[in-house]
Amino acid sequence: MTEENKAAANTENQGPMMSLQKIYTKDVSFEAPNAPHIFNEQGQPDIKLNLNQKVNKLDDTTYEVALTATVTCTVNEKTAYLVEVCVSGVFTMQNFNDQTLHQTLGVYCPNVLFPYARQQVSDMVMNGGFQPLMLQPVNFEQMYAQQMQQQAQQAATETKQ
Repeated sequence: MTEENKAAANTENQGPMMSLQKIYTKDVSFEAPNAPHIFNEQGQPDIKLNLNQKVNKLDDTTYEVALTATVTCTVNEKTAYLVEVCVSGVFTMQNFNDQTLHQTLGVYCPNVLFPYARQQVSDMVMNGGFQPLMLQPVNFEQMYAQQMQQQAQQAATETKQ
């Protein structure tokens, strides 16, 4: 077997490989604009969660995935608190086809990062003097599928015009 054939055989035998290099906090923010008066408000808190993710290609096989969680709590239409946490991870991905790479970056990586963001949000809310907040698990696979469906619909609409 020639050296070229051995190299080709080794490449074929190696399936997709991924490794997590680092998880870190990129940005945090906590605001309680109506404190201390908001602590005396009576009413049911209205909590809104907004998630956003961004993928930054660092080199041929390394990606930074940043997951931002923004939580806004209002009581009687007054903002009680606003928390924003951005947790990032550096992932090395090798031997992925484009579709699998895109899906892994859009589903698996945010799933890895979410527990860290959830814990930071919870700690910041409690340290701000408010009732504990535990964000519910998020189905990133469903979110990814909806995003792909929206992109397909937009592309179909654009081609009709």
